[in-house]
Amino acid sequence: MLRSVMIVAALGMGTPALSEGFDAVESREAFVDLVDGRTLSRFGIRLTVSPEGDIQGRAFGSDVTGAWDWNGGYFCRDLFHGGDELGFNCQLVQVRGDTLRFTSDRGAGIYADLRLR
Repeated sequence: MLRSVMIVAALGMGTPALSEGFDAVESREAFVDLVDGRTLSRFGIRLTVSPEGDIQGRAFGSDVTGAWDWNGGYFCRDLFHGGDELGFNCQLVQVRGDTLRFTSDRGAGIYADLRLR
């Protein structure tokens, strides 16, 4: 359970999102163009998000798996870390250069910035 708390904190530690020069990713096609063939990374986290709707990677030594879809302008995902369910959440996605910002709760929650590599 502690592991789940750590991954949720790492993927969402921050304050409510401010624009800070980020532009909204408004469509599934635009999102796929950004992530296809690339890795999303942050300290201790490396993920791939496939155009087909899969999420795979590792975070803090454990596997991360999940599924995603684009719904109403939001990245909606179900995520598992080391077998622990992290739950379903729809997130606002914004981009600035090679950084994607995912803000939970349809943009009203906390955010995590991940680098595109």
